[in-house]
Amino acid sequence: MTDALPTLAVIGVGRISRPMVVRLRRAGHSVTVTNRTQAHALDIAAETGAFAVGSPREAASRADIVIVCLADDVAVGEVYDGPDGILAGVLPGTTVLETSTIAPQTARALAPRVRERGAVLLDAPMSGSVELADRGELTFLVGGPKEALDRVRPVLDVLATRILHFGEPGNGNVMKLVINSLLQSLATALAESVVLAERAGIDRAAAYDAFTQSPAAAPFVLYNRDNFVRPREAAIHMTLSLVAKDLTLIDALASSVGAPMAQLEANRRLIDQAMAAGLGDRDGVSVVAELLRNNAATEIGQSPGQQN
Repeated sequence: MTDALPTLAVIGVGRISRPMVVRLRRAGHSVTVTNRTQAHALDIAAETGAFAVGSPREAASRADIVIVCLADDVAVGEVYDGPDGILAGVLPGTTVLETSTIAPQTARALAPRVRERGAVLLDAPMSGSVELADRGELTFLVGGPKEALDRVRPVLDVLATRILHFGEPGNGNVMKLVINSLLQSLATALAESVVLAERAGIDRAAAYDAFTQSPAAAPFVLYNRDNFVRPREAAIHMTLSLVAKDLTLIDALASSVGAPMAQLEANRRLIDQAMAAGLGDRDGVSVVAELLRNNAATEIGQSPGQQN
């Protein structure tokens, strides 16, 4: 790179990537955005001065660094291929940061295809909340060539306080799935503990405040307070549908390496039950508490009622 700031493209404007665009623009970067729902790209462009375009191909052709942030493997596959895809537009010397949470083998299959275009792919999923994205305090979990990571580190430093490298392409997503497995177990434990306190007569907010002042006060517990105490009012960090998607990926990874995952099996049963109850668009961290409340009320013959 020269002394000039690299030009950037962000493909996929969602809960996490939107504040990333804001921070990158504030840092002085030229940013091109595109999104399947074009209104989302136009909205962030109007807010930040980014440039909205109509296709991943056009976005990739304008950038030194392409940041991809999509929901799942299917969306990632679609955005790379075809006449309007990333591979049709990416230029030699470009670095593609694939930040979506996807199967490790998907990232590993993409890496040589990007390399054929004279570019390089880093799988670099993020760990963190929308609030951490707002503050530039995400953690990037990166797989791919270290020299490519070193080149884009100044850009990642705008977005993150921790950038961790795990070797070959795909390993970033291995680590992201491992972390998400741990976080979902924490979320389930939080849900069970909140409901246990409530059923035993302790005020929900008071119980949660006690969690935040106990040895259990991990950052995950601290920044999810509103979602557990006021679930109908708090911002959604990640929908239950995306949690279910990640658990499927985690299950596949565990099966492929022969790792026993008893906690995962228990978590999947609860998530599957919540999905069947039509809660897929709710906050994926705290909605299990609502499911457990309703289950408890049903078991003793009470109406679950409307939860706050």
